[in-house]
Amino acid sequence: MATPGATPPRELGPLTGSLTHPKSRWTPVPWSELPGFNEDALHEGWVAMVSNCARPNAAIAPLCREVRQLALAEPDQQREWMMQRLQPFRIEPLAGPSEGKLTSYYEPVFDASRRPNAAYQVPLYQVPAGLVPKRPWYTRQEIDTLPQAQAALRGREIAWLADPIDVLMLHIQGSGRLRITEADGSQRMVRVAFAATNEQPYRSVQQWLSSQGATNVSRWPDDTKQWVAQNPQRLSQLLWSNPRYVFFREEPLNEVDAASGPVGAQGVPLTAGRSIAVDRDSIPYGTPVWLASPGPAVPLAKLVVAQDTGSAIVGAVRADYFAGTGADAGRVAARVNQPLRLWALWPK
Repeated sequence: MATPGATPPRELGPLTGSLTHPKSRWTPVPWSELPGFNEDALHEGWVAMVSNCARPNAAIAPLCREVRQLALAEPDQQREWMMQRLQPFRIEPLAGPSEGKLTSYYEPVFDASRRPNAAYQVPLYQVPAGLVPKRPWYTRQEIDTLPQAQAALRGREIAWLADPIDVLMLHIQGSGRLRITEADGSQRMVRVAFAATNEQPYRSVQQWLSSQGATNVSRWPDDTKQWVAQNPQRLSQLLWSNPRYVFFREEPLNEVDAASGPVGAQGVPLTAGRSIAVDRDSIPYGTPVWLASPGPAVPLAKLVVAQDTGSAIVGAVRADYFAGTGADAGRVAARVNQPLRLWALWPK
């Protein structure tokens, strides 16, 4: 897990009041430039603001006492506080167009078994012994085929799932919940959280399908499962098109934990509809952000907080929107691939 916080951005001489990061330039703008600012239900976003204060970056930390005090305030009071204490900055790349791309992710929920059986045969693994951070390990194909890779993972199984595409989904989303049937027949819900990867490159399965001539792959994972049902002999080829493999750790799930999302890279629980994953070289963790994405699938104009990251989330104006937990959130996440504009809300 990356440590929260970041070096405060430095001022650029020629652009009075502008700030820069390694991949982005922040230009100060009036609040009137933010689409939908007067209409957003800010009290919903305030949940993420308060959660953010558990591990704030250095710039936001001095404001956290006031943020907590305003947790039960009316949206108009929260809006007034933001305008008094924060300055909007339009986020733009150092070169190129200011419009970027928004995608979405979620926390899936699957049935699983603590022991393999006829129905549940696809393992979900803990981190194997000997895995070295930032050093490439076996690819997904090698994990499935090489005896030495399988030996390294023997005994590291957390649980078994029924569908290899569901396991791939967990790898892509980075976390999920499992409704596990234990060896004694009892059931309980647990969370599996991202622990490490094999440090191999991520490749889009949907792009691979398109390259194979599949014409309808927009509804992930439904279209992928349909393709597999029609081409069962090519399942391994599809899975191996993405060399990256993710390892997990199991976490208990009490009532408090179940009410929020998984812990993001910032180190705080994600808030459904109010947390985003970003490129840290553009936006530091813990930064309140105004997000505007006109759709067409899911029109959005709202307060969010930068609290996570992802291997595919690269660039100045790039974000992954956390849609929440379960099938409904998954349907939202599958539809989002649309234009994006971002504004950092930085302390004055």
